[in-house]
Amino acid sequence: MQAAVNRKNIRFIPDSSRVIARFLYTTDERAMGIIQSVVGLTENEAHLSLSQVMRDYSLRHRNVTAIFERHFNNIAHLFAQIKTNSDPLDYNRKLLIGAYFTMEYAVDSAALFNPSIVEHPDQSGIIPGEKRVIISLRATGEGHISSIVFRTGILDISSNLTIEPVGKMLEEAQNIQRHLYNKKSFTVKLEEMDFHSIMPPGLILDKLSDTFTYEDLRKCVEEVRSGLHLAADKEILINQIMWLASSHYEIQFSLDTNISERVIFPVAINEKNGIEDARFVKFTNDNGETKYYATYTAYNGSTILPKLLDTSDFYHFKSLPVYGEIAQNKGMAMFPRKIGGKYAMLCRLDGFNNYIAFSDNINIWREAKLIQQPKFPWELVQIGNCGSPIETEEGWLVITHGVGPMREYAIGASLFDLQNPEVEIGRLSHPLLVANAEEREGYVPNVVYSCGSMIHNESLILPYAMSDYASTYATVNLRALLNELKNSEKA
Repeated sequence: MQAAVNRKNIRFIPDSSRVIARFLYTTDERAMGIIQSVVGLTENEAHLSLSQVMRDYSLRHRNVTAIFERHFNNIAHLFAQIKTNSDPLDYNRKLLIGAYFTMEYAVDSAALFNPSIVEHPDQSGIIPGEKRVIISLRATGEGHISSIVFRTGILDISSNLTIEPVGKMLEEAQNIQRHLYNKKSFTVKLEEMDFHSIMPPGLILDKLSDTFTYEDLRKCVEEVRSGLHLAADKEILINQIMWLASSHYEIQFSLDTNISERVIFPVAINEKNGIEDARFVKFTNDNGETKYYATYTAYNGSTILPKLLDTSDFYHFKSLPVYGEIAQNKGMAMFPRKIGGKYAMLCRLDGFNNYIAFSDNINIWREAKLIQQPKFPWELVQIGNCGSPIETEEGWLVITHGVGPMREYAIGASLFDLQNPEVEIGRLSHPLLVANAEEREGYVPNVVYSCGSMIHNESLILPYAMSDYASTYATVNLRALLNELKNSEKA
């Protein structure tokens, strides 16, 4: 007997009113022209212009003057080139210049999709049988640039979800570049990227100590650039070095933000075209301590890089690249605990089959073993995971996706041995969920997809995206699903 899927009527839909204030970069030449024009305004003209901006935008952004100050500081170095000293400028004129280098960006005006769900670190103020949860979503706006946004809600005893109020004063985090790099491991990652044939990385890295900071590297790169006339291919290598270095960063959100107002927008150069499909998981260390990890994909327009987010409170996040031979495709998903003393990860390194990998180091992954291949008609194009495995008494429950005829994406389920997750116990021969008439219409038709589920009160809570446009969730009786998997034909 097939486990019944209970679709819920909650919808997470795009909202063009949710905007962040981003730095607007022009060319240096255009920027210097803008600066000179603003400096040339009369006191009255400058006052009127800033007053208009403040009337129009002070209610749309938290502490908008601090944003203008930050953006002014981003271009303040140009004053030296135009022989205009920024120091005598009054505060209001600095704010006005900063406003000229600011733009609004509607983070989820185009799509809100590929959700994952985890238990909220704060479970206070709820009654027995309830669970406060965090839902992460991939938000897409102008230029199809993706970022990560959040919603919070409470699941009641019957697994009905009540979404908590969504804030409108969105905020990017403060970016903190303070990672300390190890030259040896940094060089190994560059070699994995196969750029050493263009120009030996040592031309730059030999000038650095065994450990170095991002700023040390940046200064070294500038010295090489100023001392050599580099061909286009060698510029590519330098850009790749900085691309890798910028992958390590920390971000911090203000304590007065609601989680629904926090936007993890592309920070590093390697993320400029988006950060995609975060698979969040609550991870429990061997000592019982918990934190949250999320694997995601960084995209710079031509190259993808698997990366890892690390947070304990959803205010402060660390981001780092995932190294190793198998860190080369989308869809990595961490197990919620170590297995046999090692971190474990699902991955799809060939883009077609499901693999499992183990590692002593959470961001270095060298080898993987094939554990699933497409078998049934609805998954013959490819299979992959839909988030981190879920631990049950019967085994590791893995929600999967399969692609079949007409590029239809369907969601399935598999069960793996608890002690040895390389062993598949059972797999559904039919999809657990396929797009219905309402869900199949969207930006990418005929797609249902998820980045992470959880268990609550003997129900599988399955958030999923509808045709890469909006998201919703469904519930499945856990016992019925596990019984079906145990009695299913082994792959």
